[in-house]
Amino acid sequence: MRVRHGATRFTSLWRPVHGLLIVPLAIIATTALIDINTPETIHLGPFLIAAPALTAVFAGPGLTAAVGALAVVAQIVIAALHGGVSTPNHEAQIAAVLVISVFLVVFRRLLDRYERQLGRVRSVAVVAQQGLLRPLPRRIGPLGIASVYIAAEAGAQIGGDLYAVVPAPGVTRMVVGDVRGSGLPAFGHAAVVLGAFRGSAYRNLSLPGVVSHIANASYWNMAQIAEAEPDCNESFVTALVLDVRDDDHSLQLVNCGHPPPMLLRAGHVRTLEVSDPALPLGLGAPSESEYQVETFDFGPGDLLLLYTDGVIEARDRKGTFYPLADRLGAWTGTGPESLVRHLHDDLLRHVGGRLSDDAVMIAVKKASGVRGAAASR
Repeated sequence: MRVRHGATRFTSLWRPVHGLLIVPLAIIATTALIDINTPETIHLGPFLIAAPALTAVFAGPGLTAAVGALAVVAQIVIAALHGGVSTPNHEAQIAAVLVISVFLVVFRRLLDRYERQLGRVRSVAVVAQQGLLRPLPRRIGPLGIASVYIAAEAGAQIGGDLYAVVPAPGVTRMVVGDVRGSGLPAFGHAAVVLGAFRGSAYRNLSLPGVVSHIANASYWNMAQIAEAEPDCNESFVTALVLDVRDDDHSLQLVNCGHPPPMLLRAGHVRTLEVSDPALPLGLGAPSESEYQVETFDFGPGDLLLLYTDGVIEARDRKGTFYPLADRLGAWTGTGPESLVRHLHDDLLRHVGGRLSDDAVMIAVKKASGVRGAAASR
């Protein structure tokens, strides 16, 4: 499940545009009728320019030109019935309506060209981010997985939220993280982190070894950027990296300054806090020995929720943060897909329909019948 707030297609706007066209046409007809039936000393013709001006707000240059032409014709008719077209006053009014209509058509044409260029840029951004954040499979081994990405901005938005799941022999490896900042720099940092994760997750490395590889890649990438651009702001990446073994009722976790995951079991929510969180990625070039792995219970029927800070930092109109743990505990559905759909809808209701930051939620459920040893925590 991927959710983005984007622009509506032109085909869906076809009917509303033609419905709105009634308004400028009514302005022309009303102005012309009133002006024709008033004394010649009262001039309402200049109000005709409101028709093409209003049309330019919602329609393209073609419709704007057509409405502008009707406004000019209406002004000529008014002039013909009030003393003749050749009077200086009427000539000035006709010229004014004509010139302003032409200006509005040119303006609308330039605006359409800009919107097309912006649409192409947004399309490239969507393709780039979809290539980076590949859709997660619904099932890997004993795990059922569902995810939702909620973009904060309308249209295509390149941001720094990241996630990936990689199946390796006997284990499923996952990462979820958030790059400080937004836009292309954040997107670049996220690409480095995900590339390092995917490149190391398949190798026969320990979990600390995988995290160390990602951290070093992130650090040297940011160091090169800082050397090339001394004025750029310092950046870092908060991340969770975890292993879920196929034959064990546990998960192993390394937390690099990221909001802790939540575990839902029999209606009770537990926050999986580690005793010694590591520094966010990119703040140093650490060795494997600097990362401490902690193990938690994760048995059949349990639901694990991974998320970014865009979820827990979302506020309503009163400034109240979204109570994720409470909403998770109150959920009565079944399955990861149902959970992320419920939280997505509930989160948007809480903020009134628009987030101030991108948000990611990933729900993972272990299927029943998986045999394994007891976990240490």
